[in-house]
Amino acid sequence: MSSLSILEARRLAIASQGLAAQRPAGKIGRSHLRQCMKTMELVQLDAVPVVVRTQYLPFFSRLGPYSQKLFDEIAYRDDEWYELWAHEASIAPIEIEPYLRFNKERAINGDTWKGLYRLAIEEPSYIKKVLREVELKGPLEAKNLSDPQPRKHAGWGSRSKGQLALNWLYRIGEVGIRRGPNFEKQFDLLDRIVPSRILNMPTPTDRESLMNLLLRSAKAYGAATERDLIDYFRLPTKEAREALADLVENHQLEEIRVESWEEKAYISPQTSIPESSNGCSLVSPFDPIVWNRKRLDRLFDFQYKLEMYMPEPKRRFGYYVLPLLVGDRFIGRFDIRNIRDKSALHIKASFIERKLEAEDVAHKVFDELANLAQFLGAQEIRIDRKGNFSLELKKASRPLSK
Repeated sequence: MSSLSILEARRLAIASQGLAAQRPAGKIGRSHLRQCMKTMELVQLDAVPVVVRTQYLPFFSRLGPYSQKLFDEIAYRDDEWYELWAHEASIAPIEIEPYLRFNKERAINGDTWKGLYRLAIEEPSYIKKVLREVELKGPLEAKNLSDPQPRKHAGWGSRSKGQLALNWLYRIGEVGIRRGPNFEKQFDLLDRIVPSRILNMPTPTDRESLMNLLLRSAKAYGAATERDLIDYFRLPTKEAREALADLVENHQLEEIRVESWEEKAYISPQTSIPESSNGCSLVSPFDPIVWNRKRLDRLFDFQYKLEMYMPEPKRRFGYYVLPLLVGDRFIGRFDIRNIRDKSALHIKASFIERKLEAEDVAHKVFDELANLAQFLGAQEIRIDRKGNFSLELKKASRPLSK
């Protein structure tokens, strides 16, 4: 069994995610975003707009400033990508749709949220009524249903019955989702989003689907443990393990050892190890390079938690913290807020992992913050004096060019 050093595994992971090289020069176009999506395989969605809607940030991390309209056009006007339930709510190229149909069958058989399945079993006529309305009037939001039947109780039950019905129809593949300007869900028939050339493709077996998705995970991750690979698309564990064994037996993946990892890892036999990583990127809390926190710790020795869900007194670094990748290490983290009405990027706290190198990297870090400001349309960067890197960062700051 071959082996990789931890440094080789890091560089491979960074390159596999499209974060190793310098960003492209010149204007960023659709082909750049398409290539990024092909590299990542899917992008997680989240509604929190503290900096910007999270689906836009992974492309910034790999490309630098670009027009967010490009994403919206590719995803929601031209329907080259579609929303799916994989690594939570996500968006991915339409070509992957056949390999995720098994999730629809699992939902139909009850392997989904209990509230959705209960409604489908107890009120099939209401489900049919909602589907018919989408067919006639879609795309539409749940609130635009003729009979949404809102509920009064707090929590999950506070969602209208219409919202639950639409979510059920989404889980079983009858409808799809586009997003409106405020990230609102607009439901439409799936065959109006995913083209017939894809929907008419033969449905792979569950094993074929799992093998395909595991190979995609391995391509996106580089070297990865069994649990890493299963987590990328949130696959059913038992069945995915059996599919992984088939991939090894068929020599489509190779077992390896990674320095300091207790579990064995897997890698594509055709993989080559990069000699260096030269990028500098702020990344979203929902970026594929960091979304698996245990892998992040194991691979980069970087402990990271999204603290916005914690009570304020328990937060160590801040509300919405973006890690910073430089070369082959995560060197810092920044609590950032986009103050839209002031056209300002507010750095509420700045932290560096190794205080001794703060002066050496300060200008490079500020340049990346300036890139983020340009991407967001901010005219200034405000740096608070919180964190062990804030003073050096303020020294390196400069007015932004207009």
